[in-house]
Amino acid sequence: MVMYAPQEVRADGLPDRVTIYEVGARDGLQNEKQVVPTEVKAQFVERLVAAGLRTVETTSFVHPAWVPQLADAEELIDRLERAPGVRYPVLVPNLKGLRRALDRGVRDVAVFASVTETFSRRNLNRSVAEALEMIAPVVDGARSAGAGVRVYVSMAFGDPWEGEVPRERVVDVAGRLMALGCTEMSLSDTIGTGTPGHVTALVADLVDSGIPLERIGVHFHDTYGQALANVLAALQAGVTTVDSSAGGLGGCNFAESATGNLATEDLVWQLHGLGIETGVDLDALVRTSVWMAGQLGRPSVSRTVQALAGTAGRQRGAA
Repeated sequence: MVMYAPQEVRADGLPDRVTIYEVGARDGLQNEKQVVPTEVKAQFVERLVAAGLRTVETTSFVHPAWVPQLADAEELIDRLERAPGVRYPVLVPNLKGLRRALDRGVRDVAVFASVTETFSRRNLNRSVAEALEMIAPVVDGARSAGAGVRVYVSMAFGDPWEGEVPRERVVDVAGRLMALGCTEMSLSDTIGTGTPGHVTALVADLVDSGIPLERIGVHFHDTYGQALANVLAALQAGVTTVDSSAGGLGGCNFAESATGNLATEDLVWQLHGLGIETGVDLDALVRTSVWMAGQLGRPSVSRTVQALAGTAGRQRGAA
């Protein structure tokens, strides 16, 4: 494989280093119709870590009826060779899921809540207020066990059923979630409708409300091709944690209008071009996504993977 790298040109007002929060193994694979074997998932996670990613969200301890693709959560965690200095967070929807995760030695968990009532009902079968009541003991239990807790704040930039989401509502729900004891939050553009000005304004509103900037991460979907532009706006606002998915895997199986996550390779290409350190070996990451594309039987949607790895035919045949 012939590799190319972007020419580094620094821009003013950007961080020196960005933490990439890799979600491909969980958010990416949870929507696959075919069941991905546990050993393939384990190898995927280990390849991502070997490529330099230091936070890899691994699975979700949800009821198998909700997300059958992740029914092997315990087996996967047990199979992993966990590397020192690497975080392997898992998603937990409730106390039962938290206990299952803690029993496997997990010490980083994530919870999720919606800003909008419609999505909260569809996703959790609860109102926003009821969802916060459910999350509170999960956060408390995790913190008592010494675990960090990330919260995904879903539908922060728009909702397919309710339309525009007022920024003040996002600030209110995010503030209530952080007050429960969450250690970080991911501001999620679940259906990809956000634009750079919206990102800048919402991050500023959250900081003005008292949420520390260093606790805010961003999670963009590329439904309307805005993900990388939104990342740049977030970086200019001071955000230093960005979620992405290797090969652009995933979407949201509870929001039909959502397409794939921002591809990690596309993000790394942009960050390296800006002279921002990530710790990621892009060559190794591309090879990992080419390999995973072969496991899934289709080419990666990442533009960077396509450019660096060749045609879709070569991707399918790569080892």
